[in-house]
Amino acid sequence: MDLGFALPVSGAWSSTESIRLVARRAEELGYASLWTFQRLLHPTHADWGATYVSVHDPIVVLAHAAALTQRVRLGVAVLNAPFAPPLVLAKQLTTLDVLSDGRLDVGLGLGWAAEEFDAVGVPLSERVARTVETVQALRAIWGPDPVHFEGRHVHLEEAIVQPKPVQRPHPPLLMGGSVPAALRRVGRLADGWITASRQDLRRVGEDIATVREAAARADRDPDALRFVVRGVVRLDREVGGRGGRRLLTGSLSQVRGDLDRLAEQGVTEVFVDPNFNPDVVSPTAEPDHSLSVGLDLLEQLAPASRPAS
Repeated sequence: MDLGFALPVSGAWSSTESIRLVARRAEELGYASLWTFQRLLHPTHADWGATYVSVHDPIVVLAHAAALTQRVRLGVAVLNAPFAPPLVLAKQLTTLDVLSDGRLDVGLGLGWAAEEFDAVGVPLSERVARTVETVQALRAIWGPDPVHFEGRHVHLEEAIVQPKPVQRPHPPLLMGGSVPAALRRVGRLADGWITASRQDLRRVGEDIATVREAAARADRDPDALRFVVRGVVRLDREVGGRGGRRLLTGSLSQVRGDLDRLAEQGVTEVFVDPNFNPDVVSPTAEPDHSLSVGLDLLEQLAPASRPAS
C-alpha cells in the first residue's frame, strides 16, 4: 500500500512557503503522492468547519508542486465535476499532466453545497448526470482527434483538441462517494475510488467490495482499480479500545497498525491529510504552530520510517 500526504491548501498552514516545504520534504521522505481538494466558498450563514473557510485552488497548487518535485504523483481529491465545463477542465488537467511529466491523478466528485451550485449557475438536481457526462466527455476529449461528444449537458462539435495528456489513454480518473449508489457508479465508470473525509473506515472493506462487484458486472477488471483513503490522522497518546477509537487516531503504533489493517481490506493508498485537523487549519491558529503539527505528521509517518512488514 502506498502512502501519500496532503499539501497545505487550507487555513493557517497554507502559506506559499509551507507548500514548498511539504512538497519537497514529502518527496525526500519517499511519499508516493501529494493531494489537494476543492472548495469555492464558505457561506457567512453556515458553519462548515474551519477546513472550508479558506482554500487554495487545487489545480494551481498542484502545478506549483509539479515545479518543485520530480517523482511524487500529484492528486486532487476531489474536483467537483459539475462546476466547470468539461472542455475547460480537460485543458487544465491536460496541461498539468504535461507540466508534471505524467504524474497527475484526477479525483472527481458530485459536489454537495447548494450555495456553490447557485454560485456557478448549475442546478444541484443535475449533479449526478453532469458528473457522469463529465467523465465520459473527458475520456472522449483525451481520445483521438477529431473529438465529438453529444450529451444532455455537454455538446462538443467535431474538433481537434490538443495537446493530449502524457499518460495514455488518460490520467487516472478516480471518483468519490459514500452511499451504495455512488459506490456502484464508481465501479461502472471510474479507475478507482477516493473516500470522503468523514468516511466510516471500519467498513471500508465492505465499500471496496461494492465497488469491485459493480466493476465486475460492467465487465471491467476489479483488480485494476485503485482504492484511496483520505487519512484524517490525529496523533496523540494511546487510546483505549473501549472508547470507540476512530481509525487513524491515537499513538503512532496504533495509527501504523490501522494503516496495515486498511491495506488488508484492499486499500491501495492512504494519504495523510492535516487539512482536516482543526488545530492545523483554524483561522485563529498560529501559522508556525500549524505548520509544525503538519510537519511532525509528515516526519513520523514517512514511508522510510515504517518498520518492515
